[in-house]
Amino acid sequence: QVQLVESGGGLVQPGGSLRLSCAASGFTYAIYDMRWYRQAPGQQRDLVASITGGGRSSYADSVKGRFAIYRDNAKNTVYLQMNSLKPEDTATYYCNLPTFEAWGQGTQVIVSL
Repeated sequence: QVQLVESGGGLVQPGGSLRLSCAASGFTYAIYDMRWYRQAPGQQRDLVASITGGGRSSYADSVKGRFAIYRDNAKNTVYLQMNSLKPEDTATYYCNLPTFEAWGQGTQVIVSL
């Protein structure tokens, strides 16, 4: 059974940093693409970052240069390092495994004074 569990969200001031984690289980983690999405209240869920099984990453324009996605295949975990956070980054962040159409439960990030 595929399972994705996010952690690491919280309240942070503008300009601060957070690192989100997504622990995966139930499949051969290392060969699959992984993605992070986010959804602000009343908004659609948007793709933030992707990483291939080979480690190639891509980002939404709104987070380029501030966020970094990376994976530790030994730990079956994908991370999202978020720096220089802005109030508009406030959202619930979701880990996604597109091949299995699997989602985590989400972790909330609030960027505010």
